[in-house]
Amino acid sequence: MHPEAYLLATLIGLSLGLIGGGGSILTVPVLVYVMGISPVLSTAYSLFIVGATSIIGAIQYAQQKLVDFKTGILFCIPSIAAVYLTRKFLIPFIPDPVFTLGQLVISKELLIMLLFAVLMILASVSMILPVREKQYEKILPAWLTLLTVLLEGAGVGVLTGLVGAGGGFLIIPALVLLTRMPMKKAIGTSLLIIALKSLIGFTGDLGHQVLDWNLLVLFTLFAIAGMFLGTALSKRIGGEKLKPAFGWFVLVMGVFIVVNELYLKH
Repeated sequence: MHPEAYLLATLIGLSLGLIGGGGSILTVPVLVYVMGISPVLSTAYSLFIVGATSIIGAIQYAQQKLVDFKTGILFCIPSIAAVYLTRKFLIPFIPDPVFTLGQLVISKELLIMLLFAVLMILASVSMILPVREKQYEKILPAWLTLLTVLLEGAGVGVLTGLVGAGGGFLIIPALVLLTRMPMKKAIGTSLLIIALKSLIGFTGDLGHQVLDWNLLVLFTLFAIAGMFLGTALSKRIGGEKLKPAFGWFVLVMGVFIVVNELYLKH
C-alpha cells in the first residue's frame, strides 16, 4: 500500500473540482513514480481514474445547466473512436525499443513518459496563460466549424490514448474558439467529453493488460472524494486565481520528468 499515493489522488480530484481541469495530468506521474507502476499500465489506469472522476464533475456541471450535450457528443464521436483504436491497436503495435539514438535507447516506456512530459508542459502554459473568451471574435462558417470540431476530437482522442490524460487544456480552448461557448459551459462540456472518451477508451485495454482492480477502484474513490471537496471549496475560493500557480507546478513536474527519464536514470 502507498498511503501517500491516495493522498495525492485526493489532491488530483481537489484540483479538478477547484479549477475545472489540469489535475488529471498528475495521475500518470503519481502512478509511475509513487506507486511504481509501469508507464504503459499507468496510462490505462489513468483513463479509468480520469474518466470516472470527470463524469462526477460533468454531472455537477449539468445540474447547473453548464453542459452543452449536443456539442459534447459531436466532439466525442471521433474522439472516442480515436482513443479506443489507439489503446486497442496502436499501443500494442509500438515496438520496444522504438528506436536508438547513438547510445540512447528509446524504449516504449521512455517514449510514453517523454510524450507525457511534453503534454504537461503544454498544459502548464494553458493554465499560466488562461484562455479569454473575448480573444475569439471571428465566426467560422458552419461547415468549417463542424469539420474542425471533428478533427480536433480525433486528435485529442489519439493523444488521450497515447498518454492517458484527459486533454482538457486542448478541449476547452477549442470549444471557446470554435463554438463561442462561454467558459464555464466549456469546462462542463469538456468534463463530459473527457469522461466518455476516457472510460470507453479504457475498454480498449481490456485483454491487453492485467489490471489490479482493488488498487484502481480505491485510487479512483479518493480522487472522486477530492472532486467533491474541490467543488465545495470552489464556491469560496476563486479557481482562476489558483490555476496559474498550479500551472507552474505542472511545468516543473514536466521538466523533472524529462530530466529524470533522459539523465537521472542513465
